[in-house]
Amino acid sequence: MSVLVVAEHLRGQIRDVTRELITAARELGQVTVAAIGQDPGSLVDAVNIDGVAEIVTVTIGAGEFENDAYQAAVEALIADRKPRVTLLGFTVNSMGYGPAAAVKLGLGFASDVHGVALEGDAVIATRSFYGSKVSAELDFPGVDGVMLLLRPTVWAPAEGRGSASVSSLEVTAPASRARHRELVEASTSSDVDITQADFLLSIGRGIGDKENVEMFKELAAKMGATLSVSRPLVDAGWMPSSRQVGQSGKTVKPSVYLAFGISGAVQHLAGMKASGTIIAVNTDPEAAIFNVAQYGAKADLFDVAEELEKLY
Repeated sequence: MSVLVVAEHLRGQIRDVTRELITAARELGQVTVAAIGQDPGSLVDAVNIDGVAEIVTVTIGAGEFENDAYQAAVEALIADRKPRVTLLGFTVNSMGYGPAAAVKLGLGFASDVHGVALEGDAVIATRSFYGSKVSAELDFPGVDGVMLLLRPTVWAPAEGRGSASVSSLEVTAPASRARHRELVEASTSSDVDITQADFLLSIGRGIGDKENVEMFKELAAKMGATLSVSRPLVDAGWMPSSRQVGQSGKTVKPSVYLAFGISGAVQHLAGMKASGTIIAVNTDPEAAIFNVAQYGAKADLFDVAEELEKLY
């Protein structure tokens, strides 16, 4: 099965979601990566990853991302290569042109996909509904091709040097309806960025009272961890939203995720289940977080925290 991955880049650097798309694509079939841009040749080395069979460069006039140019390029690529599956990241950029291209080409389409599989010749996509309370498997009968927008951080980034062939495709892009003036960096928050943390100590409603937040802040600092929280603590005003993990917060993938008093609602699990090692502490043996944890303790979280305090 042929799979086309559309690389996403910013200011000349390939974004992590591109390598995640390659990982997903390798599970489906032969992988072609499309590098689209004003100087796509400069991106070739970064996407020449183990498992990529071909890299196709498409030169467009836009120096930065523009919906119209990308849509024209992707439509031309699909018409030329006829992939069975086209993979894009579920990002602001891809949402700007992916759905329109899928409709125009008559492709099967799904966004925010967090699982892909093959059942015979059928492509199966898994995505969530009803605020992530339900996950469903979708198939796409009666279409020749499928476009899927995959949720970032679900797949591990592909690694390893590849030996892909390199080709190019000429595309006449329409005049853009947008004009890129300048790139303005967003002001950085004074709070930490939990998405970049390698070790998260995360607390939930199980801590009981607001006064207990401080002790876990201190424990996290002693352990060299960054403190994060589940949504109920943000809703209660105990912690800022920048610390929230989950569907309506931040998606994280630290090497270690230590969870105290978090039951594991599906919205929370969606934001942290890609973590390297998940350790859960909860008094409820049926807590859903134990289903994704590599290590778990059915114990009082304060007892465990006290024992950890003694080690630091």
